[in-house]
Amino acid sequence: MINIFLVLIAYLLGSIPSSVWIGKIFYNIDVREHGSGNAGTTNTFRVLGVKAGIPVFIFDALKGWLAVKLIYFTNYYIPSSGDFINFQLLLGIFAVLGHIFPIYVRFKGGKGVATLFGVVLSIHPYAALISVGIFAFLLIATRYVSLSSMIAGFSFPVIIIFVFKTTTLSLVIFSLIIAILLLLTHQRNIERLLSKEESKISIKKKSDKKNNER
Repeated sequence: MINIFLVLIAYLLGSIPSSVWIGKIFYNIDVREHGSGNAGTTNTFRVLGVKAGIPVFIFDALKGWLAVKLIYFTNYYIPSSGDFINFQLLLGIFAVLGHIFPIYVRFKGGKGVATLFGVVLSIHPYAALISVGIFAFLLIATRYVSLSSMIAGFSFPVIIIFVFKTTTLSLVIFSLIIAILLLLTHQRNIERLLSKEESKISIKKKSDKKNNER
């Protein structure tokens, strides 16, 4: 019974719409009405800029990290065992589902990349940090959040399998699912990248831009 309760809490944690709340409170903008229409980190960077995008990324990642840590409210899993990792993954998956389909804002959320990063950081921090390093490098070089997210996500199973030589089958499968999921959820971004219509992140303060438009 406790497992079901913890899975529900993980979903509710993942559902917290940080981009929507930050956009409305600090910028008087609903990010879902601009850009791609998604309530996630990528669209926050696109619509509100870096100053808003970074805290949204941190908060969304924290949701995934905390959801996985809910396992410590149980006392019957042996740390690092197969069952322990499997339940961690289950908690993480429901946090990501919460982000994609958040109950607080009519189930219209983001793509779950930042929350997924938090999940991975909690389960395998070294592989996650290497992936985020790849993401940061590509973001600085290209200024495309979507492209950076996809390549960082594709690198994760490579890191898990070939660098750390992980033998836990569920973790290997999960890493491969991440790459596939990112590909599926970024179809429109891929189309825009190929047609050179994808927006790059802006370093301008959106509040300044908003004031200029008045």
